[in-house]
Amino acid sequence: MTIRALIVDDSALIRKLLSDILSRDPNIEVIGTAVNGKDRLEKIDKLKPDVVLLDNVMPVLDGLKTLARIMKECPTPVVIVSALGERAKEITLTAFEYGAVDVIQKPEGILSQSMPDIAEEICRKVRAAAKANLENLKCMRNQELVEPEINGMREKTEKSRPQRENVFVRNVLAIGASTGGPRALEKLISAFPADIPAAILVVQHMPPGFTTSLCKRLSLKTALRVKEAQEGDRVEEGTVLVAPGNYHMEIVQRTVNGRKREIVHLSSGPKELGSRPSVNALFRSIAPIYGSRVVSLVLTGMSCDGADGAEEVKKMGGKIIAEAESSCVIYGMPKEIVKRNLADFVLPLNKMAEKIIKMIS
Repeated sequence: MTIRALIVDDSALIRKLLSDILSRDPNIEVIGTAVNGKDRLEKIDKLKPDVVLLDNVMPVLDGLKTLARIMKECPTPVVIVSALGERAKEITLTAFEYGAVDVIQKPEGILSQSMPDIAEEICRKVRAAAKANLENLKCMRNQELVEPEINGMREKTEKSRPQRENVFVRNVLAIGASTGGPRALEKLISAFPADIPAAILVVQHMPPGFTTSLCKRLSLKTALRVKEAQEGDRVEEGTVLVAPGNYHMEIVQRTVNGRKREIVHLSSGPKELGSRPSVNALFRSIAPIYGSRVVSLVLTGMSCDGADGAEEVKKMGGKIIAEAESSCVIYGMPKEIVKRNLADFVLPLNKMAEKIIKMIS
């Protein structure tokens, strides 16, 4: 079935670039464009697209307000097309709360060397968005629109704590997510207690730069320390390390002053299954180090990233939890875990935190 896409952006160049990219995919048809949110609201009822590509910063009716009205009046999968800049990224993270399925960065020009990769990513995300479960994207439809507080977030987010010497990490929670993941991560991590006896490692498929904003937002929702991972960061209980966009995050052992320590290693190696960071890369790296102390969680997302790594975790005695289809936005990554009989538990998102605490306490 052909996916019918509507492009909403005030830039004529971006509308053309996106139209050209999508039109090359035989499974996607661009059925129209709109120059702002008000124009889009008039066209969507007439054209009835399967997916809307929506600029996050527009005149007349901006991206957030447009998205809120889409999800209230005519629920449709929406992929945010984000401009550069901190405010644009914060608006995009807020957009996930209002039902956005995914985000892509605006292509910068047809002569860019990375355009083929960008084009494939855009088409892949539109194809995935068309399969999104809208019932699991509606939780904020009836809530009042709140603008993101950029300055307030910057002041509140970094929870510092001194690094502790020679502290044994009792458990490691390794979480992989893609489409629909930002909302899922917020719900899951906010349910963990401050004294959770585990280090938490997260791979969320996102473009470069957006993981910084994701960490800020997650930090506001939890008593845990949330940090975008950097080379050499220590793995510690009570700390959430998030793989930065465009880098694989692996855990390696290093000997420092005669003591073995587990630290972060970031790699810009080849993409795996079209993604960098890769869930597989994280899972594979922790399996031989932590063995039975690992609980790997595979949340909502397209593709099968995480399944190969989960096999390694299982071989070393770790446990695997797959998100149930009932709470997924896209039942792709967890479905592959279930298909391969790797899941020790299949749980909806709202049941995961309670089960994990019982497992590791």
